[in-house]
Amino acid sequence: MTQITLRTAASPRDFAAVRALCLAYREDLRAHHPAAPALVDLFYPDPAYTELLNALPGKHDAVLLAELQGVPVGCAMSQRLPDGSAEIKRVFVAPEARGQGLAALLVEDLASRARAAGVPLLRLDTMKTLGAACHLYAKLGFAERGPYQPIPEVALPHLRFFERKA
Repeated sequence: MTQITLRTAASPRDFAAVRALCLAYREDLRAHHPAAPALVDLFYPDPAYTELLNALPGKHDAVLLAELQGVPVGCAMSQRLPDGSAEIKRVFVAPEARGQGLAALLVEDLASRARAAGVPLLRLDTMKTLGAACHLYAKLGFAERGPYQPIPEVALPHLRFFERKA
């Protein structure tokens, strides 16, 4: 039986694992579609992305780490938006661990934490070309909506925005 562990990243070792997963996430995004490198460079530029990762948890309310058989294979984060909602960020599962429901577990764990903190809404965005992610969010009850914060015009044709009650 596969052993899945989901927990709050808390130790230096945990944050090192999350940083490595987030860097893999950025490279995974960059490689998946011809339009993706420009978007990745827009939203995850160096050195700002490295600075964000080095400051974890930083502005994030929750930073989760998923392990499979004790090996870090996934992460997800959330941060509070000015309107009191929470934005889900950097949901990533390493390719070798996909298909086991880890992304859904990560999102639902963040949702549970948001509810416990009194957050009314969860919001997120993803690239339109990430079909599995778009399908997952719809399956988890997220409804498509317009942008919930300022987004550069050049990026809008490539993104989908979602929200649901926490």
